[in-house]
Amino acid sequence: MTTAVDPVVAADPTAPVVTRRRRGGPWLAVLPPLVVGVAGLLLWETVVKVGRVAPYVLPAPSAIGEQFWLSREVVWRTGLASGENALIGLLAGAAVGLLAAMVAARFAFLGEVSIPVAAALNALPIIALAPILNNMFDSTSSVPRRLVVAIVVFFPVFVNALRGLREVDPIHRDLMASYAASGWTVTRLVRLPAALPFVFTGLRQASSLAVIAAVVAEYFGGLQNGLGSRITSAAANTAYPRAWAFVVGACVLGLVFYLVALLLERLVMPWRRV
Repeated sequence: MTTAVDPVVAADPTAPVVTRRRRGGPWLAVLPPLVVGVAGLLLWETVVKVGRVAPYVLPAPSAIGEQFWLSREVVWRTGLASGENALIGLLAGAAVGLLAAMVAARFAFLGEVSIPVAAALNALPIIALAPILNNMFDSTSSVPRRLVVAIVVFFPVFVNALRGLREVDPIHRDLMASYAASGWTVTRLVRLPAALPFVFTGLRQASSLAVIAAVVAEYFGGLQNGLGSRITSAAANTAYPRAWAFVVGACVLGLVFYLVALLLERLVMPWRRV
């Protein structure tokens, strides 16, 4: 008894993995987490209903979903406000982090000194940073929240970009040296293209952190127009399913930021698609 052999597989031993992925389509990647998520929600609903868990301890998913639908307009409006702060802070923090990494990669001394400073900056807790920044600006200003996001975003972008900028092929470096290329030319033509995978790794990490920072920063005063303020308000009024509905809105916002970062990576580096 013989089995048919795919000519592509016979020609390339690494082809079976790629072939199976293409034949399966995107469902092979989407279906397992979808099944696990639905099963988790059903288990959650069963435990809350059968165990008669109090809503202030853990509301049922059905109650959260109902409040999410009833408050969908508020979730959308507050999500846009939080998303705007997260986006502006993400862009600012990523830009500063990338520029700082380029300078640190260009000068070895700055590279050694900047990492501990960046780590110390990353260790600053949001709950301590947000109130201080709120006192520095007007109570109706969104600048403090955006600064919090930028500070949180800076570290993952800086560290990943610096690592990528340092990992240059010696052959490429020697070639540029033989051409007497300037430091900026080497950075632009060699270091930055080689560092793109690392930069986007930092951006993917920072995209979710930006939303978390923006929402948490809203707990400590300022404009009451974001998801964070709605979460605290609903919890203070013992409307726990509604508070969880705003938490779901924050989760959806974080997923949107992550997917946009992932899509941008695919567009900029199409050769990395599997």
